Amino acid sequence: MMKKYVFTLLIAAAIGNIKTAQAQDKAYETTVDGVKVIVQPSGNEIVEIQTIIRGGVQNYKADKMGIEAMAMSALTECGTLKHDKNSFKDQLDKVSATIAGSSNKNYSVLRMNCIKSDFDVVWPLYVEALTQPRFDSREFARIKDDAISDLKQQDSDPDNAIDKYADKVAFANRDYAKDPNGTVDIITKLTPEETKAYYQSVFTKSRLVIVVVADMDKAAIEAKVKAMLNGVKQGAPFEFKKSFFRVYKNSINVEARDLATNYVEGITSGPEAGTPDFNAFNVAMRIFSNLHFLDVRTNNGLSYAPQAWFSVGQTSVAKFSVTTTQPDKYIAVFDKLVDKIKSEGFKAEDVADMKITYLTGFYYKNETNSAQASSIASNEVLHNNWKRSLTLVDDVKKLTVEQVSDAFRKYINNIVWVYQGDPKKVTQVLYINGTLNKGDNPVSH
Repeated sequence: MMKKYVFTLLIAAAIGNIKTAQAQDKAYETTVDGVKVIVQPSGNEIVEIQTIIRGGVQNYKADKMGIEAMAMSALTECGTLKHDKNSFKDQLDKVSATIAGSSNKNYSVLRMNCIKSDFDVVWPLYVEALTQPRFDSREFARIKDDAISDLKQQDSDPDNAIDKYADKVAFANRDYAKDPNGTVDIITKLTPEETKAYYQSVFTKSRLVIVVVADMDKAAIEAKVKAMLNGVKQGAPFEFKKSFFRVYKNSINVEARDLATNYVEGITSGPEAGTPDFNAFNVAMRIFSNLHFLDVRTNNGLSYAPQAWFSVGQTSVAKFSVTTTQPDKYIAVFDKLVDKIKSEGFKAEDVADMKITYLTGFYYKNETNSAQASSIASNEVLHNNWKRSLTLVDDVKKLTVEQVSDAFRKYINNIVWVYQGDPKKVTQVLYINGTLNKGDNPVSH
């Protein structure tokens, strides 16, 4: 008992230090030529800068899925107007710096990371990649081949395949059904000219957010950003569109696949980013994930890796997945667990422990400049509130057991299930019937 008490004190002290450190940081925002620039002083000699293009899957039609991801990859892999790919990479290698692009369902980012003393070498290359990308046809063909190979590999991975299938079914006719990595057919047809034109259409001031985590003078930052934005179009006014996902009845879609075991995934509602229930539900799903693992694997031996998580984005949802030879037994265990929590709520000690675990993980995960920048970026895009990355500790500490339990009751109701494997092994009506509460919400909201 004493060991647990001491451990709790140590963790509480660590969490307390987050607030102290953040208070000293004095993060701020400024606006340069209409673009929001968020600056977090780092207290070290590393410079991390992330330029965010908001929108993600809402920026392109379904028949162009993957075009933004290809564009972000091409910024550094196809060279710039001043440097071919090899020359560009060589200059970065000389100073052990990084410039890399990536894309997800909500936004894309081109980031740079270097030692402060090398900033004057790396920054011009970063600006070139953003504002003067070459989209060289030979290099573009190479990254297309790599992207196609990755897509084929992902489809052959059952864990990845079931998640893609779940999104496709649950989010049919919604932006969120789009896979930011695209499909083999779409990527195969993309040309460097088309992809460059697309990039130029979304690289506009109206979509941009710039995050700087570094110890740099404010005037210097503003001057550098202003010079970079010179010549960048303002673009049409942009709104990041969030949508609530509501499931009106339980369903299951079955896809026959010749697999060693069977794969099941479920999707249901979750609170939108920026809403009052968000933090409580986040904690609730983390507790549920532990209970789900304990019940499914430890107590019943139905799966080696059952998972439950809160997937956050333009459309935020709760997800549950399992690989099992006994899908009918799994849904019985799942339903019983959900009903127990809805009826009794979470235990006070589970909520207290998870709040500490969550905040400690948040603290350690955000030790690097890169992680801090990513946290600020996601909070700004998804919550429209970058300061949430600084206030999260206090916000989570204030959560009550009732708030966490009520959030679970409110959102975990009807579920869209998908299944890949042997169709004869699953009794679909068990998934359609749902929990004992038939999806009813006992809490009035």
